[in-house]
Amino acid sequence: QVQLVESGGGLVQAGGSLRLSCAASGRTSSNYATGWFRQAPGKEREFVAGITWSGDNTYYAASVKGRFTISRDNAKNTVYLEMKSLKAEDTAVYYCGAQARGRARTWADYDYWGQGTQVTVSS
Repeated sequence: QVQLVESGGGLVQAGGSLRLSCAASGRTSSNYATGWFRQAPGKEREFVAGITWSGDNTYYAASVKGRFTISRDNAKNTVYLEMKSLKAEDTAVYYCGAQARGRARTWADYDYWGQGTQVTVSS
């Protein structure tokens, strides 16, 4: 079992930046890949960014590529999502997920989830 806790969300103006963190505990000795997803009110949960356990493979949704950066520090069991040039449409609850399959863009492929952190971008 892996427990995930997100933090770092908040209210920011359009054009601003935030850094989200996803701290893992429990069975962190396993090589889990991590993904960030988001869900806006009335919409389905969508993929944002993913990173393999080694950190050498990162991938993004087209809507955030060039603005968001995913990274990880395995010594701290933490994955980060650096978000820049935020837009109103980035407003959502952001979730991190973990899975042992490698690259995955579908939420159903993830086995463990955090509780989410709210990001609100005012225009």
